[in-house]
Amino acid sequence: MDHSQVQAGNGAKKSYVVAGAILSCSHGTQPTRLKRPFSHGVYVKNKAQMNIGDYLPGTNISSFGNCSCLQNPAVQSSNMVDIYGVKKAPCVPVLTRPWLNGKSDVLIEGQPALTHNCTHQCLYGGNIKIEDDGQELDF
Repeated sequence: MDHSQVQAGNGAKKSYVVAGAILSCSHGTQPTRLKRPFSHGVYVKNKAQMNIGDYLPGTNISSFGNCSCLQNPAVQSSNMVDIYGVKKAPCVPVLTRPWLNGKSDVLIEGQPALTHNCTHQCLYGGNIKIEDDGQELDF
């Protein structure tokens, strides 16, 4: 099997990502779902396919629970600590550019397709990754 090709779902590294995919952040306390208010008009398994431009905080990517990154001013000034004494504050992702490593030869509404291996970086230091491409998940 040629692993350089985009594969079907089930979390394959180069699978296409759809609305409802599960995201995690290295400094967040919980996962969140990738959202798309309006479809780009392309579907995989009857779910809206995403592109690298689907990164907007609040619109596409919601809170990861609480943030523990000390680069975050809210964490620095927080009085909230977990049972291990780690400072935390409510997560408000700050994302300023599209996802990295999109599939540039497959365009979804003019932008590279989002694949399972794409990553993102919060301005406050969190590494965001796609845990599940969403193809087999129920909402």
